[in-house]
Amino acid sequence: MKKDIKQIVLTGGPCAGKTTALVRINEYLSNLGYKVFVVPEIPTMVTASGWSYLTNNHDFYYEGEKIILELQLEMEDKMRRLAETCTEPCVIVCDRGALDISAYISPEMYDELCAACHTNAEELRHGGRYDAVLHLVSAADGAESFYTTANNASRYEKADEAGLRLARQLDKKVIQAWTGHPHLRVIDNRKDFEQKLNRVLYEINSVLGLPQAIVEERKYIVELIGELPNDCIESYIQQTYLSSEPGSEVRIRRRVTGNHTVNIHTTRRRISSNEEVVTERQVSNALYETLLLQADPYRHTISKRRKSFIAGGQFFELDAYEAPHEGLMILETKGIASHADLRLPPFLRIVKDITGDFDYYNYNLALRK
Repeated sequence: MKKDIKQIVLTGGPCAGKTTALVRINEYLSNLGYKVFVVPEIPTMVTASGWSYLTNNHDFYYEGEKIILELQLEMEDKMRRLAETCTEPCVIVCDRGALDISAYISPEMYDELCAACHTNAEELRHGGRYDAVLHLVSAADGAESFYTTANNASRYEKADEAGLRLARQLDKKVIQAWTGHPHLRVIDNRKDFEQKLNRVLYEINSVLGLPQAIVEERKYIVELIGELPNDCIESYIQQTYLSSEPGSEVRIRRRVTGNHTVNIHTTRRRISSNEEVVTERQVSNALYETLLLQADPYRHTISKRRKSFIAGGQFFELDAYEAPHEGLMILETKGIASHADLRLPPFLRIVKDITGDFDYYNYNLALRK
């Protein structure tokens, strides 16, 4: 039987806290009995070896980027081979992944590099190579006072206003590179860095199917009173609940982003009043259609259009419902302890705070009445 080894990418914009998060992940999982393999940040290794992106020599630049992608894929594969020899449970954590490279070079060059490595962006994003992608938002967006270049002398996004703008742009380009991955989670800058790290561990638990405390998401019915950011990530979602045992919630979700379609089967099971186990798996189009035959006859399929964006350093998901409850618009954000911590974007107006209101859970919104 093939060993189930989860491979997780930890990524983010400049000065996002990845180094500290890697240490915390390693310590946390080791205490739970996991053997943790870390794939180091390959671009830093190649740069330290003598290559530089600051060159007018096209061939030198191209070969360096090609080496980075080749080494990234090779190191991941070799760590998996190593993990397969272990008797204890294993996790592979990648300090950035193969799609990060695309945020720093032209799409044409990235496609050419992928072809040379016998892969492509679609395969890397949807092919199951990575079980989860955790994106830590740069301190340049919402935690500017903590932004520094002291821990990376080669960083070219300097700690001035122009550098902060560049860091924010790179941060969003990395998110866009991974958009469409079935388990992309954006972890933004909230009250303090400790909360940011705790949310990383929460998502790690989710990937591994470990019991964890139930975390309430802040949710609001809102009205759009201005223009959304141009760099919003747009997707269309169809969510169908399946017949399941009491105490369990099972759903199948299809999410279409651009030309990419991803189907996710999710099971949520409460094991106590304040703990739950959530498991997610990506399924093929054929299995998706088969699972639809198990649809709960007492619930509608939910259809909605989602726009995801970062504003003021916080990550938001804005859902505009098409069926049922056409016209309903719900804003959702994770990791905010109280309403007072919310920094609402100026283009939205809160109509009602529905955090914790069971009537507005998707599971209940789907009920046929």
